[in-house]
Parts: sequence; C-alpha cells; structure tokens
Amino acid sequence: MNHYHWEQSSRERPWYLKAWFLVPVIMVTLGCATALVGYAYLYSRFAAQVKEYDLSKLEKMEAASVIYDRNGIPMGKIFIQNRLPISYSEIPENMVRAIIAEEDNRFFEHHGVDYFGVLRAAISNYRQGRIKQGASTVTQQLARNSFELKERSFRRKILEMFLAHRIERSLSKEKIMELYLNRVYFGSGFYGIEAAAVGYFGKSAKELSVGDCAMLAGLLKSPNGLSPWNNPKGAIKVRDFVLARMNEMHFLNAQELQAALKSTLGVHKRTNPFKVSYAIDLVRQQAIAALGFERAMNGGVRIDTTFDSKLQQNAENSLHQELDKIEQTKGYNHETYADYHEHNSRFEEAIARGERIALPTPSYLQGAVLTIDNQSGGILALVGGRNFMHSEYNRALQGRRPPGTLFTPFVAAAAYSKGIFPGEIVEDACIDNHYVMIGGDTGILGEWGVERADNSYEGPLTSHEAVARGKNAAVVRLGFKTGTDAIKQLSSQAGIRSPLREVANAYLGTSEMELDELTLAFSIFPGEGSRPERLYTITKITDADGKVVFENSPKRVKVISPEVAFQAHYVLDDALHKTNEAEVKQYGLGFFPAAGKSGTAYDFTDAWFIGYSSAITCGVWIGFDKPQQIYRGAFGKNLALPVWCSVMNDSIQNFKPQPITAPETLHPVEISRTTGLLADSTSEGKANRAFSKLTSAEEVQGADCTAKALAAEVKFPKNSNFYTEYATASQLSEITNNDFGADIRKAEKNIDDEGWPRAASVTDLTKVKPIIVTAPTLLVSSDVYRFVNVYKPPVRGDENIPVRKAIPVNRTQKEPEVRRAEAVRPMDLPTGAPVISIPPPNPMSFQDED
Repeated sequence: MNHYHWEQSSRERPWYLKAWFLVPVIMVTLGCATALVGYAYLYSRFAAQVKEYDLSKLEKMEAASVIYDRNGIPMGKIFIQNRLPISYSEIPENMVRAIIAEEDNRFFEHHGVDYFGVLRAAISNYRQGRIKQGASTVTQQLARNSFELKERSFRRKILEMFLAHRIERSLSKEKIMELYLNRVYFGSGFYGIEAAAVGYFGKSAKELSVGDCAMLAGLLKSPNGLSPWNNPKGAIKVRDFVLARMNEMHFLNAQELQAALKSTLGVHKRTNPFKVSYAIDLVRQQAIAALGFERAMNGGVRIDTTFDSKLQQNAENSLHQELDKIEQTKGYNHETYADYHEHNSRFEEAIARGERIALPTPSYLQGAVLTIDNQSGGILALVGGRNFMHSEYNRALQGRRPPGTLFTPFVAAAAYSKGIFPGEIVEDACIDNHYVMIGGDTGILGEWGVERADNSYEGPLTSHEAVARGKNAAVVRLGFKTGTDAIKQLSSQAGIRSPLREVANAYLGTSEMELDELTLAFSIFPGEGSRPERLYTITKITDADGKVVFENSPKRVKVISPEVAFQAHYVLDDALHKTNEAEVKQYGLGFFPAAGKSGTAYDFTDAWFIGYSSAITCGVWIGFDKPQQIYRGAFGKNLALPVWCSVMNDSIQNFKPQPITAPETLHPVEISRTTGLLADSTSEGKANRAFSKLTSAEEVQGADCTAKALAAEVKFPKNSNFYTEYATASQLSEITNNDFGADIRKAEKNIDDEGWPRAASVTDLTKVKPIIVTAPTLLVSSDVYRFVNVYKPPVRGDENIPVRKAIPVNRTQKEPEVRRAEAVRPMDLPTGAPVISIPPPNPMSFQDED
C-alpha cells in the first residue's frame, strides 16, 4: 500500500520540480549568484579606484600653441603633440556619423559599455580562433587615452569599463564625442580632428566633406599604415568601407554614397608638421623662457609676436635668390645649395615623413637677415640661414664674424661725442704697419675691408668723407684721435656685447661681432641717439581662457646725443646715396629717406650691409659657416646690399619712412672736402653761392636727404669740392674763430700716447710717431700701400693745387722685396729675448724726379 502511494505521488510531481527544469534553474541561479558576488567584489575593488581619477583631466590634453604675427596672421605653432582643440559645434555632423559607423554603432544607446558588442566580438573572435574584433566604445577609448591605460590585461579592461560608466554619468554624449575627436591620433603627427583636417586637407574641420570624414574615421584602425601619404590605396579602401557602413546605418542615401565613392581623396601635398623656421624657433625659445617648457609647448596658448609675415617672406625669398645668384658668379668655387640638396634629397624626404635623421653638415654659402622696429626693438623679420632643416644654427643671433668697415660709423660717433667736428681733416695716407698690424693677421692696410677694387690714398679729407667713402687709413687716424676706450664705451652702450680688440685695425672692424647686436646698435642713428633696451619677438601670450599670462614692455636706452646721432646719420646718408650711388640705382632702392653702410671682412670672407629708415633697421650678412673667401672681389655692397634694398622697398607700405631732420641745435656750415676751410673764404665758395640763386631745392629731383641737405646739394653741385656739414654751437664757434681745419699740418701735433694701441712685448710704441708727408714722394712699382697719388699738402688759402702723378719707375732696376706682415700671438708674452727675428730688407733705390 505504501509502495502504491509513493509511486502515485511521484507520478503527480509538478513540472517545475522535475529534473529537466530544476537543474538548469539551479545552475542559472548559482551562476547569477556567482556573478553578483563577483560583481560585488569587482565593484568594491574598482568602483572606489575609479573615483580616484580626476575627470577634469579629460579636457587637459596637450595642445599646440599657435604663433601669430603683428597683424593676427597665423605664422606657425609649437607643440609636443600637434593638436588644435575645437568645440562640438565646430565638428561636422558627418564626422560624428562616420565615427559611429566605424567605431561605436550604439554610441547614443549604451551607457559606456556595449555589452551586446562585447558578446558579438567574443563570438566572432571564437569562430576565427583569434582576437580580430574589439568591443571598446568611444567612451572606453576616451578613458584609455586620457588616463594612459595601456596595459594589456583583464584588470585594465575591467578598470576601463568602470571608468567609462563613470564618465557617462558625468558628461553628455556630445561632450564625450568632442573630447574623443580632440584627443584621438589620426597619424602623420596629427592629434585631434582639427589638426588632421588642416594637415591632410588644408582646411578646418567644419569644412570637411563626407568623404574626408569617412577617410579620417577609417584611419583610426591604423593611423600610420593607412595614411593617404604612405598608403593612398589603403586610405581609399577604408574610406569606402566607412561610407558603406554609413549607408547601412541610413546616414547616407544611395545617391550620396555614390557621389562620395567617386570623389578623390583631396589630400594636399605633404608637409612636415615638425618643421619650423629660424623665426618660429626663436619664438619657441622665448615662449619657454616666459612660461616654462610644459606650458609653452602643451598649453595651447596664443602667442602674439612682432613679426610681419609679408616682410618675413620677402626677406627669406630675397636672401635665397641672391645666394643662388652668387653661387653662379665667376670665381665661386664652393659647394652650392643645389649640390647639397641633390646629394641629400632622400634624407630630406625621410625627415618630411617625420623620421628623425641627422643631415650632414652643409658647407654651402649661408646668409642672415634681421629687421627690427626702431622704436620698440621688436623683430619684424628674421632669417638665420638658408634651410632650418639642414642646419638649426641661427647665424643672425649666434654667428660672430668681423664686420669690416661696417663698424666705422661707431668710430665716427665716438669721435663726434668727444667734440671732434665731422669736418675735421684726417690724413688718408700710408701708415706705419708697426701700429696697424700688431695683433692682426696678414696683409697691408689697403686690404682691410676696402669697398673698392681701385682703392688708393687721397691725402687730406674730412672725417665725414673718410667714413662715408671707406678710406681706411684716414679712419684709423680718426680712431687714434678718438681713443680705444671711447670707442669701446660707445659700442657697449649701443648694444654691441662682443669685445673690441686692443689693436688699431679694430677701428676697421676686425673684431668679431653678431648681426643682431650690430643691427640694434645701428638703430641709435635714426633713434636720435637712443635705442631699444633689447630685441624681442613676443608682445603677449594669452591662455585658452583669454587671460594675458605674459606681456612685453619695451624700454629705451640713451646712448649718444641727438646732435651726434644726426652727424653720424649724415655720414651714413652719403655712404648709401653717394659712395654706393651706382649700386643703389642698380638694385632699385626706392626714393625714400634711408641711410646705411656696407662692410667687407679681410680676404672677402664676410659681406655685410646694415641700414635704416626712420621706422626700421635691417641688417644682412653673407658668408660661410667656416670662414673662407667667397670669391675675390666679393664686396658687401655687391652681395648684401641687393637683399637689403629688396627688404627696405617691401617695408615702406607698412612702415612708412619719415625724413630724419637735424636738431635745431645743429648749424649747417659749408666747408672744403680736403682742407676743412669755410666756403666763404674761397673763390669757389663764392661762385657756388651765385649758383644757388639760380636753382631752388624744389627743383632737385630724386632727393634723398633732409631739407637742409637738399639745400646743400643745390648750393654745391655734385662734383664740387665743397659740401654742407653740421656743427654744434661749440664746434661752430671754434670753426669761425679759429679757422679750424685750415692747416692740415696740425695733424703733426703730438698725440697722447694713451690713445695709441700698444703691445709692449713686441715694440715700444711711445718711440714711434706717424710720418706726415710734406713733400712729393717717389714710389717704386711695387707700391705695397697703393699710394698711386703723390700730392703736395695745400697751404692756407690755396685749395686748388693740382695733384701730381707718380713718376714711372725704371723697370730695369731690381724691385725691392716686399715682406708680408705676420700674425703675432699671443699678446701677453714673457719679456726677454725677442719673440720674432725679422732680417732687414734689401736696400731700396728710387729714381729721382727730373
């Protein structure tokens, strides 16, 4: 009976208690319980951990700092990651759709993690036997990239998922997409959608077409491998795949799909995003000095500078064109820029691809240009060499080379500051090499930076004429009168940091100097004796919130008086428009007030020109990094002046030059060029006054001087022996009362021994005095001083004594041996036995004049 009841009750058990149902339920329940326990464990472990992450870091991504010129035109950028963040409103809708189609189909439905996507990827990977599909959402990728979660482990994946959930709870979908597209890497050095749009297509993100958006979205799978520059076929293939997915998700209709598929990639020519110019590199250095490295390079700040983009481009083009022309000149026997480019083109292409390769050191001809604002000291244009990629050495700021006679205006300014009248007579005649060659290299006085191939001595002339025309011996004598200490002091105050050698040839620019310090120093002449305190490029720096975090406040430094500044300017006006009149016309300098001076270093190793208008000062240097002769006859007025003229002509539209007028404290006086006599005391002066009544200043065409100088040009024709000089009240009194300069034999007066350069270990200079020629001098054919004109010094009231020619030498006589001066180093030598022993030269014979 009991057995019967048991079998009956067993047959009547409910279905949900039967094994076929109960076992799976129990297993599922146990699984869920295990999952809940596991989730509780994971939550307790990771939920607290993800709270430690600062979500504000999502927006703190490295961003490029953009550099703007003085007119708000972008010039370039500095960065570690080339990124230009933009807002969601600036991102095209097609870009968002392309990302969803390619990276995250259910972006607007999930809450940070797409569990269906995870399951789908797991099944797909299981079927293929390897991990081929990922299931990371846009939010997960944002979390991974923002917090550097790069570890390949389950722990990292779980942490990423929890972090994605927290991000979704804190930010909107639009903000998440904005942060993602600003942070993600698109290859070729471009971070973020804006940098990629500009880099690949040359336009902003909001201007991208649907095809452009599809290609950029497709690059995310393999940014460098699918780059349109590295793999154009691969870029087209992945673009078409994304377009097809957009069509499947109804983001594009069939017609739009076909139009996009038929379009070309539209990628412009590749440029190197890491390439910077000498100008940009200088801004980078000054920005880092102002803000620190991290903030300057990663802060995404706006850097407003003093540069003028148009003037900068013209300076670069002018220098390149002139250097190319020089390399084609007869006598130029060095490596050319074209040769270097041909031999290293494969390395240049690799660098353009972003590879880090060191190019061989170039040995071709280099150059530098620096243009500054006279008032503020802001740099308007800077060219430090021919190609920054070839060499980062900035020759405008780091190259220290001898300027030659470019330095002589500072000798004149120092002399005028001591009260020496610009019309005072100095001798242009041979000078004892014991004075001028101590500490020098080799050669004779006539080779010191002369600016003429037919250089010759001309006898007495004013210091104005000596400097303006580059008469070296006369300038050295002016330096003797002025003294080394006075010249060194003025040079230092003018901004020349480089030391001036304690030798006489330093008056002719044999001491090495930099282009930036010389250009700054020249600005004292149009600046009425003052100059900017320093040169700079950055006017202000503004952060992403619009707050000014750095600003420059230019200051000025007083150097010389306005009277001295104009006297020196008047000399430089003649140096440009009279001494180099033919070259100025040849190179097409416009008719506007300007002045300047050329310079050529010994043996034609360096060519210079620095000049100015009332608004700007521009300096140009041309030479080799390793000093060597460019070619014989490579004068600064022929190599550097053309570049200067081009830059100055381009500047007048935005930097309009004004006349540089003489201060009211200066008085114009008419004097003789060769005697210093007042024009009123001579018959030629009276004739010139009669001439002035027939011609007015307004009738002079193409004038380039101030109003007073114009009047002087009218009074004295071009070939006149007289010209207008400017004197202070004290100088005018001395000229009027003492007839200053009437007797050039005053040059025979004893000169203070302290004013002479000395090198005690070589010779006792106190026992040597300059030789003044007072009678006709006979010359041999080997005229080492090129003294081709024999003159009789004029006496008071007799200015028209004809110059007598040198008498030919009997060629049958044996020519004397000419010994070249040799360098003496070091300067500080021990006393005792002579350092060098020079045998006496052979006797020299001269043919007497009949």
